[in-house]
Amino acid sequence: MASLRDIKSKITSTKKTSQITKAMEMVSAAKWNRGVMNAKAFVPYMEKIQEVVGSIAMGSSDASHPMLVSRPVKKTGYLVITSDRGLAGAYNSNVLRQVYQTIQSRHKSNDEFSIIAIGRVGRDFFANRGMNVVLEIAGIADQPAFAEIQDIASSAVGMYSDGTFDELYVYYSHYISAISQEVTEKKLLPLTDIDVPTKLTSYEFEPNAEEILDVLLPQYAESLVYGALLDSKASEHAARMTAMRNATDNAKELINSYSLKYNRARQAAITQEITEIVGGAAALE
Repeated sequence: MASLRDIKSKITSTKKTSQITKAMEMVSAAKWNRGVMNAKAFVPYMEKIQEVVGSIAMGSSDASHPMLVSRPVKKTGYLVITSDRGLAGAYNSNVLRQVYQTIQSRHKSNDEFSIIAIGRVGRDFFANRGMNVVLEIAGIADQPAFAEIQDIASSAVGMYSDGTFDELYVYYSHYISAISQEVTEKKLLPLTDIDVPTKLTSYEFEPNAEEILDVLLPQYAESLVYGALLDSKASEHAARMTAMRNATDNAKELINSYSLKYNRARQAAITQEITEIVGGAAALE
C-alpha cells in the first residue's frame, strides 16, 4: 500500500495538471470562438465567388479553361491540413488515418501521388513513412490570414496547371459543432464540381469570358484552400477545447480517488497508532 507521502504527492501533482488543462481549455475556448466566427464570415465570399464562376463558366458558350476540364490521371495530389501541435484528441489522427488508407487503396507506388502538407503533424507523419511531400508549411497562426497560405495555395494550383499532377484533393476536419468534427475529402482540381446557381446572373465580359476565367479560377481555387483551412482551424480549437475539458474532468476524478485512498490510509495509520499505544499501556500494567 502506498505511503501517505506518496499519495499526497500524487494529489498535488494531479491538481497542478488539472490547473494546466483548465487554463488550456479556456485559451482554446477563446480561440474556438474566433475561429468559428472567421469560418462563418468567409462563407458569403465563397458563395458569391462560386456563383460568379458558375455563371461565367456555364452561362457563356465560349468560356473554357484547363482547370474546368478533366484529363487522364497519371498522378494525384493530396493537400492535407493538420495542426502544428497535439493535445487535440483525435483531430489529427482521424485526418491522417483517412488520407493514409485512401492512398494505400488507390496507389501502388509513391510515384503515383504527391502530398502537400499544411501543418507540422501531417508533414512529420508522411515524411517518417517516406512519402513524397512536395510542398509543406508549418507555423500557421491560430487565426490565419490569407497571406500566410497564399504562396502554397498558388503553388498547388500552379503544379496542377503545369502537369505535376492531374487532380488535387484536399483533406481536412470539417467543423460541425463544438463536440463534432468530420473528416472531409473535397476534390479541389479540376473544378468540375462547381455548384451552378439555379438562376444564372447575366454578366457582361470585358474583354472576354476566357480572360476573366484565367484570373478568377486560380483565385477561386486558392480561396477553397483558405476556406478549408479556416474550417479546419475551427475544428482544431474545438477538438483541443474538448480534449482539455475531458482531461480536467479525469484529473478531478483522480484527485477524488487519491483523496479517498489518502483518508483511508490516514485512518489506518491513526488506528495503528492507537492500537500500539493501548498495547503499550496494557504491557506496563
